[in-house]
Amino acid sequence: MSFDSNKLLSIAWGGWTTTWPTELLALIWLAFLTSWVGASFWQGRTKKQVMTLESQRYRLPILVGGILYTPFIAEVMGWKPLWVLGNTGITIAAVLSIAGIAFAWWGRLHLGKFWSNTITHKEDHRVIDTGPYGIVRHPIYTGLIFGMLVTGVAIGLVTTILGAILISLGMWQKGRMEEVFLSKELGEDAYGAYCRRVPMIIPFTSPR
Repeated sequence: MSFDSNKLLSIAWGGWTTTWPTELLALIWLAFLTSWVGASFWQGRTKKQVMTLESQRYRLPILVGGILYTPFIAEVMGWKPLWVLGNTGITIAAVLSIAGIAFAWWGRLHLGKFWSNTITHKEDHRVIDTGPYGIVRHPIYTGLIFGMLVTGVAIGLVTTILGAILISLGMWQKGRMEEVFLSKELGEDAYGAYCRRVPMIIPFTSPR
């Protein structure tokens, strides 16, 4: 029995990612991932970071959520969307997703060389509490969680909704771990005070 790579590719990258109008959402997130990975080379030198094994507490739900977010599981199981929004609904979802992505990019650009894909203490690290960081403590997570939840619901598959929820939980867990780490590294007086002043992920809520 020969190996059919085209069939495997059609399962791994098909369904909502290649069917209009939901294809529009796939293109938006593909553009985001490409730009995000491309910008990963712009960051300062790391002084200290959370160990890889400990980081699995947030990496695992994000990984599983990411797999569910693709059309792979739904294609294999033959699951259909719970609802279909149509062109207008998907267009609105696309605008909202782009707004979330833009907020995340604002956070990343404002953070500058202190940004990292992992939980780290950069050289000359300090508390950033201006721009989007004056609205929420983790604007990157806020933007991405919002955009992914909107996209997951717009697609309407159980897998995309569950994937979005798992990714959101993973980012929330990463944010909590990051705050414990930075409170120790930057000092409770500096980072702890910031946490008591600015909401974590949801804007205009009480800081916790």
